[in-house]
This record gives sequence, C-alpha cells and structure tokens, in this order.
Amino acid sequence: MEKAKEPKRLRIVNALIETFGFSPAMASAVALGLGLLCVLAAYWVVRSQPPRTIVITTGPDGSSFQRWAVQYQTQLATRGVRLEIQTSAGSLENLQRLQAHDSHIDIGFVSGGIAKEENLKGLVSLGSVAYQPLMVFHRSPVAITRLSELAGKRIAIGVEGSATRALALTLLQANGITGAPTVFVDEDAGAAATDLLAAKLDAVFMMGDSASSQTLRSLARSPDVQLFSFTQADAYVRKNAYLNKITLPQGSIDLGKNLPAQDVLLVGPTVELVARKNLNSALSDLLIEVAQTVHRNASLLQKRGEFPAPLEHEIPLSKDALNYYKNGQGYFPKLVDDFVLASVLNHTLIAIVPLILILIPAVRYLPVVYRLGIQLRFYRWYRPLLRLERDAFGPLSPDRVQELLIELDQIEIGVSHLKVPASFASQFYWLRSHIAFVRERLKDAAPVNVDRASGSQ
Repeated sequence: MEKAKEPKRLRIVNALIETFGFSPAMASAVALGLGLLCVLAAYWVVRSQPPRTIVITTGPDGSSFQRWAVQYQTQLATRGVRLEIQTSAGSLENLQRLQAHDSHIDIGFVSGGIAKEENLKGLVSLGSVAYQPLMVFHRSPVAITRLSELAGKRIAIGVEGSATRALALTLLQANGITGAPTVFVDEDAGAAATDLLAAKLDAVFMMGDSASSQTLRSLARSPDVQLFSFTQADAYVRKNAYLNKITLPQGSIDLGKNLPAQDVLLVGPTVELVARKNLNSALSDLLIEVAQTVHRNASLLQKRGEFPAPLEHEIPLSKDALNYYKNGQGYFPKLVDDFVLASVLNHTLIAIVPLILILIPAVRYLPVVYRLGIQLRFYRWYRPLLRLERDAFGPLSPDRVQELLIELDQIEIGVSHLKVPASFASQFYWLRSHIAFVRERLKDAAPVNVDRASGSQ
C-alpha cells in the first residue's frame, strides 16, 4: 500500500506548523492574514500618494491672487507637481468653488471675513499668506476723512464674487450708507478706474483680489484722485476682528514724487490659502513650503518672514498645517529632493513603524507564552501519571494492578492524540517514556506483592 503523500504547503505555513504547532488550517489562516496585512499596507502606501496635478482658483488676470498663483505654479513644477490655474471674480467665488463638490478645485485664495455666513464644512486653511488692504480712491478737491462723507455719491464697490464688494458693503453699512441716494455701481476694477478718471464715478473700492497692481498704481499716481486714509482704522479693526490696521508709508509708491505725501492708514483682512479637507498631507506640507518661498519677503505692507502664518479666522487650520508650523518640514523631504519619492518613503515609514511596534513585542513574548501553553499540555498528563505511580508503591492485588493499567492506557491514548510542534518532540517522547516506565513498575509490582501476601499467611 502506497504511503499517502503530504500535501504541498507554503514554507511559511510549514514553519508555523512546525514552530508553533498550529493545525494546517490555522497555519494557513495566519499566513493568509499576514499576507493580507502586507497587501493592505502596500495598498495604503500607493493610495496615499499625492496627485501630480492640482487646481487652484485665484482672481482676475493681473490680480495679486493670479500673480501669486503663477509663482506657485513655477515653484511646484520644480518639485514635479503641475498646478492648473483657474481665474475668478475673487475671494467669494473662490470660496464657492471650493464648496462645490463637482468643481474639482483643490485650493484657492480667500480673503478673511467673507466666510462668516458660509457653510465651511469640508474646508481647511493652510494659513494666512499676506495682508489684503482695501483701497478707496475718490475724486474730491479736499481729502475726506470718513466714509460717511461718500453718502449720495456714485461708488463702484466691485463685482459679485469679490471680497472687495463684500467688505465695501460692510463698511459702508457701518457708516449708514445702504442705498439711495447713494448709487452702488457693479464694475470690475479696470472699468471702475477708467470711469473714476473720467469723472463718471465719485469713488471706487479696490482690493488686490480683483484689481491688478497696474490699475492700483495708475490711480495712486493720478493728480485728480486721492487715496482715502482710514483715520478711524482702530475703530474698524475693533468692530471687525478679521481686519488689520495697515500703514502705507509716505513716499512708498514713488519716492521722487513723494507719493503718497503722508502715511496712509488702510484696513484689510489677511488672505488665506484654503483647501479641501481631503487634501493630501504631503501636498499640504509642500504648499506651505512654497508659500514660504513666495510670501516670506518684505514688502510695502509686511515685514520679512511675517507670512505665511498660522492665523485662524472663520476657516479652521488643518491639522497638517498646524503640525508643519510647529515642527517644520519632515525628515524625508529634507533628505530627498524628489517630492513623490519623499512622500513614498514617509508613508512607507508610517505603515511599517506601527507594525514593528506591534511585532517586536509579539516576537519577543509570543514564544514564551506559547512554550508555557505547550508545557501546560504536558503537565495535564503528568499530574495523573504521578498520582498513578504513587499508587503503585502500596500493596497491590492483581485486580488493582489491572485497574491502574487501564488508567495508564487511557493516559497513553490521551498523550498519543497530543499535538505538539516538532520543537517539543523531545519532551513529548520523554512523557511517553515515563508512561512506559510506570507501566513496567506496575507489571513488576503485581507478582511481588501477591507473593508477599501469601507468605504472610
């Protein structure tokens, strides 16, 4: 009769059977679990890799938002990430695009203060990147000192979707200007500047999110137009926590012509780089790194290194951004120039370290626990064997010997069904040899004890 062939098994299955004494089914299940764990870890590493292309919503062509986006695009390209730029009317439209599920927008510039009544679920801030001053240009033979003096005038307040319009309406309403006889004109920055110079308007409100730097400079240099100074800036800032008091120094626009002729007080929010909540953490770090390159230099309105900054307004800062501002760039981005490779290494480390922290103690203590479990299996049979051997020392009748041999047979049958790994084979055979030893004692004890009993009679 041919010997049945052992089924072929994976090496890891055989190792688990021989080392730990698992049944083939249990060993196969453990091996499958380990394999599945490795596959899931690899899948997580692959799935967590950042996309190569992201989309930003900015402002009109020529606006500060659009110019910043171009700089971001250049910086990201050197790191292997493509940035698509979509122009908009300004901050409010940017916010609406970020909120829309079907817009495919990843990040955008949003001025503080416009999101007070918006649904911000699913949005996070990566920090403030710059001041965004509100500039009010007006035609008047003498400079006005309060916005309330614009009552009854024709005022361009910006187009729908811009932070300019939202802030202009807020400040005008605070001064009691809500409509007629004042006329609000919805015009883009270029058309409003042209109409102001042509005396078709009395004043215009402008911000960098919707006005080009060229438009702002042309109005600042015009002899027929004056730049309004917020003499009540402190009061505006106290009433509106998202506003900042900003000073435009004398001569900062043109030193030769001394424009402006004196310090001008402005108010305005900071601009935040806003993202969807599901933005990849590696991309979040990269964007803040790029923002530091683009926004860190000193300018007319800010000090060097003042931005980007973890300033939180209506939109909460993301956990990734907070971690970056607190701890700086991660280890691998400093070590490896390639952004994607650094991200792969980082996520691989994140996947492996927890496994190591679990497996090292397990590898250290599992054999001890397992050996103790196997020892307990042996001890279970040694206890009745020891008791049986003690019984063999007393006077034994043939019937008693037979009873003890039957008990010993039951112990031997139980031991024969004992499943232990090959590493415990020596202890297994020692137990069987001890059973044989006790059996010999019982066989030798019966005649001797019987003879002694008959001799005493």
